[in-house]
Formats: sequence, structure tokens, C-alpha cells
Amino acid sequence: MKTITLKVNDSVSDKFIWFLNHFSRNEIEILDKTNYISDDEYIRSVKGIEESIIKASNEPIENYTTEDELDW
Repeated sequence: MKTITLKVNDSVSDKFIWFLNHFSRNEIEILDKTNYISDDEYIRSVKGIEESIIKASNEPIENYTTEDELDW
């Protein structure tokens, strides 16, 4: 069985869910129904992360680690 993620426009979401519900559970199972939010909206919704990003962007360049310094 394959799992896919779809972003469905609000104007057709009720019809789309209605259509999916006409399949048997062994054919199609709705695993999760969530509202899509942009990356920016998500970041702003996580408490403290916006301030953390701003703080990190104000760090002096001497505090940064270059790619060749990383231990992969």
C-alpha cells in the first residue's frame, strides 16, 4: 500500500473527503486531516522559535561553524 499527502483546496475538500469515504477501509484509509500552513506560519506558531532565529542571526560571524569544521 502507498501513502500520499495531498493539499486540497477548501472549496472542494468536503466533496473530496466524501468521495474518499466511499471506498472501503482496506482500499483507502484517511490517516490524518490537518489544515495546511506555510513554513512561515508554522515557525511563528512555535513558542520562542522566532526569537531564537533572530538571536542566532545576530551572532557574530566568528561564532559560526564552517562546513569543513563539521564532523560528519
